[in-house]
Amino acid sequence: MTGRKGFTLIELMVVILIVGILAAASIPLMRGRIDSAKWAEANATAGTIRSAVRVYYAEHGSAPTGGLGVAATRTALGFDEADLTGTYFLPSDYTIVSVNSNGQAEIRVQGSQDNAPTGTKTLTTDGVWQ
Repeated sequence: MTGRKGFTLIELMVVILIVGILAAASIPLMRGRIDSAKWAEANATAGTIRSAVRVYYAEHGSAPTGGLGVAATRTALGFDEADLTGTYFLPSDYTIVSVNSNGQAEIRVQGSQDNAPTGTKTLTTDGVWQ
């Protein structure tokens, strides 16, 4: 008598069902992590802009505000357009909202490209990314 080895159709269907449930549960979690990774690019660039504003403020006693899509603002802070162009964000996506009396800037970021995450985030004068 020969023993048959292998899985039955029911066993295979149960395994496929379990894998499907796990995939359905994990996709929304991964999507949120993808947006977080995209916003990390904006956070890093906003931090660089914030540092440049602080240096400018220390040297000149005031600092430029407005969008970094303007060449004069980028040049004043020592940036080239390519310095602020990332995978998900462009220079025009960054706006210096205000600069406090210590030279610390508040920077707002809103993606304009198709692959950018939705919404707006701000790097506050306290250095909090929200």
